[in-house]
Amino acid sequence: MLVALEGMITELRQIGVPISLTEKIDAVRSLRHLPLAGRDGVKSALRAALVKSHDHELAFDALFDLYFSASAGGTQGTGPAGQPAVVNGQSGSGAGALATIDDAGLTELLLAALRDGNDVMTRTIAGIFVDRHAAIESGRPVAGTFYVFRTLRAVDPDKLMTRLVAADKPSGEQPAVLRRLQLDGHEARVQRFRQAVEAEVRRYLVADRGADAVARTLRQPLPEDVDFLTSSREQIVAMRGVVDPLTRRLGGRLAEKRRHRRRGALDFRRTMRESLGTGGVPVEPVFRKPRPSKPELFVLADISGSVSTFAAFTLQLMFALRSQFSQVRSFVFVDGIDEVTDVLRQAPDVIDATRHINAMGSGVWLDGRSDYGHAFESFWEQWGEQVRKRTTVIVLGDARTNYHDPAAGVLKAVRQRAGHLFWLNPEPRAAWNSGDSVMASYQPVCDAVHECRNIRQLKHFVEELD
Repeated sequence: MLVALEGMITELRQIGVPISLTEKIDAVRSLRHLPLAGRDGVKSALRAALVKSHDHELAFDALFDLYFSASAGGTQGTGPAGQPAVVNGQSGSGAGALATIDDAGLTELLLAALRDGNDVMTRTIAGIFVDRHAAIESGRPVAGTFYVFRTLRAVDPDKLMTRLVAADKPSGEQPAVLRRLQLDGHEARVQRFRQAVEAEVRRYLVADRGADAVARTLRQPLPEDVDFLTSSREQIVAMRGVVDPLTRRLGGRLAEKRRHRRRGALDFRRTMRESLGTGGVPVEPVFRKPRPSKPELFVLADISGSVSTFAAFTLQLMFALRSQFSQVRSFVFVDGIDEVTDVLRQAPDVIDATRHINAMGSGVWLDGRSDYGHAFESFWEQWGEQVRKRTTVIVLGDARTNYHDPAAGVLKAVRQRAGHLFWLNPEPRAAWNSGDSVMASYQPVCDAVHECRNIRQLKHFVEELD
């Protein structure tokens, strides 16, 4: 048990989950007060001791299943395809009498188990399907994704979903809300079957190679550490779940900073009134309560193909901070520049806004190849006079100009009119000023230039924003 705990904590630290020595000691001590055979209780106790953020729970759950599975614990485990397997305590090629049923019959039993919410039967059937169709090869250092695909291809979760919906279809009219709730329930049941298949594949792999080896092949960055420029669709969804609560926390911190960062003007009348107790000597000056005005925010985002994912997420974050600014105005550019403030305001989400921006051809002037110089010149001509001292300008882009004139002097003019000018670059700092990157031309005219490759770095920037 302690060896498994040590391995799990080491792997959590490897992927970036912060776990201190004190928290590790607390986790070990919690095991003294629990029946170690009670897996759910052990999991809850370790989660409470080791996980401080909801964003890290998925990583913890996956690693707990690896290190505290039956195979990892040294019980009779499953082996590669063709060897005896253990499914819910029953050995053989399947699970008792169920192993003699063909795939069609098992699918009918699975549908019944999903409708009834019978998780035990669902896990058992998942184990049989994995044993039959995954074709796991011993000793291969893989994460098991293809084995999961093989198993699910034999079952076809989409058909399962269709049959569940059809069987639950009422004869008469039904309220839309109730239909939506039923559909969500069916999706959750099918998802539990998928998870059962993934868990069974992991048991095979752990029995074959050990939990440490499997954990290394499954290692993925936390949502806040996923690179904007290389993120997959699934990682994008996970990042949105991190961005939404982050914006609320950052909004509160920004408001608190502005409220307490300085004192207001001297209140002469109150100062003199307070000085009556010291013979008219104003020992303790009294200041008015500060009422700082909310700054304006201008966001200029490069939406060329190389940074489109980065722009979508940073625009979403900055738009969520609009309540902390008197005005948020958003601009997109490639070789031209267009304002999309109204599009972002009216769209229900960033995906819909991006669809509208692409349909309108926003940000494109000539050939759709990045030209920062022309984009900045166009911005200065159309909106330069609207930039003022209370305006904070944030540029989002990689500063790759396709060897066009960077027009750094125009950006300098914007900085002279604005209160602050920040630049967020999604490329690694080591890649700046290589090839057609002209970051060195823009950096001297900015208040600060930040590497911003993931949400963790984006959070660090916004927390420092005054």
